[in-house]
Amino acid sequence: MASKAAIVNSEERPSSIKRQEPGALTTATSNWNRFTSFLSDVRSEMRKVVTPSRKEVESTTTVVIITVFVFGLFFWLTDLVFSNAVQQILHRLGGE
Repeated sequence: MASKAAIVNSEERPSSIKRQEPGALTTATSNWNRFTSFLSDVRSEMRKVVTPSRKEVESTTTVVIITVFVFGLFFWLTDLVFSNAVQQILHRLGGE
């Protein structure tokens, strides 16, 4: 059952008042405010961006190049092992 306060509150509200839908002007204003807020946030985040020094760029580039060669060597050796294993299995099963 509804409480007495809920019944009283719902009866006090006049049924003739309707919610007004936002018009085109208020929607455009709202969109503009959201857009300007977004641009303000972008600007504040861009102020936090720091350009790395040349030494930092050189060191990270060196790490990336070495890592690429290490992974390349690893995958080449892995491919070689599996290729030989598959060839041995096929040869034992009667393949050429």
